[in-house]
Amino acid sequence: MMKGDMTVGNPVSQMLIFAIPMIIGNLFQQLYTMADAILVGKMINRYALAAVGASNAITMLFVMIAVGSGIGCSVVISQLFGSRRISEMKTAITTALITVFGVAIVLSVIGRVMSRMILQWMNTPDTVIGSAEIYLNIYFYGFVFLFLYNMTNAIFNALGASHIPLIFLICSSLLNIGLDILMIRQMGIAGAAWATFISQALSAICSLFVLMLKLRKLEGKETQMYDWSLMKTMITVAIPSIIQQSLVSIGMLLIQAAVNGIGDVFMAGYTAAMRIDGLAIVPLVNIGNAVSTFVAQNMGARKTERVGKGFHIGLVMAVVIGASIWLLLFFCGYDFVAMFMDHSTDVESIRIGAEYLQYVSIFYFLFGIMNVTGAVLRGAGDMRWFMAQTFVNLFVRVVIVYSFVQLVGGIILVIALPISWAVSFTISFGRYKSDKWQKKQLI
Repeated sequence: MMKGDMTVGNPVSQMLIFAIPMIIGNLFQQLYTMADAILVGKMINRYALAAVGASNAITMLFVMIAVGSGIGCSVVISQLFGSRRISEMKTAITTALITVFGVAIVLSVIGRVMSRMILQWMNTPDTVIGSAEIYLNIYFYGFVFLFLYNMTNAIFNALGASHIPLIFLICSSLLNIGLDILMIRQMGIAGAAWATFISQALSAICSLFVLMLKLRKLEGKETQMYDWSLMKTMITVAIPSIIQQSLVSIGMLLIQAAVNGIGDVFMAGYTAAMRIDGLAIVPLVNIGNAVSTFVAQNMGARKTERVGKGFHIGLVMAVVIGASIWLLLFFCGYDFVAMFMDHSTDVESIRIGAEYLQYVSIFYFLFGIMNVTGAVLRGAGDMRWFMAQTFVNLFVRVVIVYSFVQLVGGIILVIALPISWAVSFTISFGRYKSDKWQKKQLI
């Protein structure tokens, strides 16, 4: 049994050992995005905090393209790893890295040129748009490092080595926070963006170096650096994954545009709430990622009987963790949001953010089981149904928000989320019960 192999052994212990480092690592990743927001809100003002929020909705679109690329390629890499085709797996890895490098450069240029236009389209208030543009432009310079890090992270996870990205995430998060404190004082909101740029660059370079060392230790040599046939196979999963992740971010852009129209007081509270929300759902997202890798490796090894065990373990973990997070945010949500702003001048923004968290977190268990069910389809390579689940989730949420935001205000954001999650779960669960996903073959 190779280290990281989840095709044999106890599924419960394997899922926990694999998921826990990912959860801890991504918690650190979210912590340093929270540090950006807290330090900007405290050291500058609420307008700067709102600018970070407006920028985040845009940067997340590009981040999700990077994440989708990594997820798509990792499914194929996991299946090759599970079937012990190590030479082909190595070629797939170098092919993926070269491709994502080129894509990152193109998107960096596009983002830099169109940043102002996108902010204007999103109805960003005049009090916010200047700072948001400064933050965005610096962020776009670091896209190559962002994409490379996300790809190496996905590859480590595909190999069952989720503990390695954890080390880089912790170091990167601590460095980012330290640089934030130093650079925001000197450069304002630009300092927060440069701090992220520097920490991501170092993390990407170090993780790529360690990945190359790990690959050398595995038996088998890649027959070539770039293989078009493997690239086409990865594209069959990567493109739907990119579209899926991009649809999520497009939905966030559309929702942020609706939020921007409510005003900067609501924007500040919503931004703080979304930072905490992003941290809170990390365990639920990573349970899904663990299930996806577990399924992909076992599908590659033709052990479909183990997939059901991993699915049921993931469901239990999602419900337990979702309920636990709800209890924490229900009682402590106000205090968490208050960390981002001035208690004396931003009372209304704090109240808005706290109420959003308290209501939405009730349904985190639903988000978790939706994510786990979709992860089975993704790991099996059943991408059409995986995309259908995501598209319906986005469509239902956006339609509800834009239909009622003028009538009832920001509360519609809370109402739309659980409805969209429930509809999406129904679709993916129905597909899972049909067993048709078992007939999918990528390799």
